[in-house]
Amino acid sequence: MAGLPFIFLERAGILSKYKIQSKNNTPAAQEKCITHLLLYHICVNLPLMLASYPVFRYMGLRSSLPLPSWKVVLPQILCYFVLEDFVFYWGHRILHTKWLYKHVHSVHHEYATPFGLTSEYAHPAEILFLGFATIVGPAITGPHLFTLWLWMSLRVLETVEAHCGYHFPWSLSNVFPLYGGADFHDYHHRLLYTKSGNYSSTFTYMDWSCVSDILGVRVGPSAGVGAQDQHLAKTPYLWSAAQGAILCI
Repeated sequence: MAGLPFIFLERAGILSKYKIQSKNNTPAAQEKCITHLLLYHICVNLPLMLASYPVFRYMGLRSSLPLPSWKVVLPQILCYFVLEDFVFYWGHRILHTKWLYKHVHSVHHEYATPFGLTSEYAHPAEILFLGFATIVGPAITGPHLFTLWLWMSLRVLETVEAHCGYHFPWSLSNVFPLYGGADFHDYHHRLLYTKSGNYSSTFTYMDWSCVSDILGVRVGPSAGVGAQDQHLAKTPYLWSAAQGAILCI
């Protein structure tokens, strides 16, 4: 549901000056994504949630009152974000190897111009594979059900924002330098898998430390529609000169 407003924005042309790419998805492409997600939530997500609940209970998930203190909730959520970003980074890099990209991850990259709902548009194998990054933190800590719901909600909102296709003045990446955001991930969708980078889900430090960050992707909140189109036309794909000195996949 969090991604639906961005379909409306794209079709109506509202706030188009903040759109990262000048290209729009066709209504048919948007409807294909929606149909795919309905099938995914019914056939994959729902059975997975039902099957995983006993596992979470075994790992210590609690649902009784009182609710946990914010002094407990906030450190757990922060820990989940950091851990998820680390695990997701390596899983995402693995999916960009030749065979896995061709047979699995290419489904997600069918949309070179992402919009909010494409955050969940993926091969079922990828959903299970990268979904591990989202649940590993709660599985280890055994949080309260409230904390788990809050974490899952924030994670969905974050990945929708990363795929929304808009870079607003109020985007978190304008406030927190280590936060990736839409302009960071949108660039990832523009490039061929053999030249891809920006693999992290939330932050940028993993790509920076493993030299897989694409240089000069920040287009700024007032760059105007199609800012990355102009950037791609003027700037060749760049890797840091230190890439060969760091062992990454």
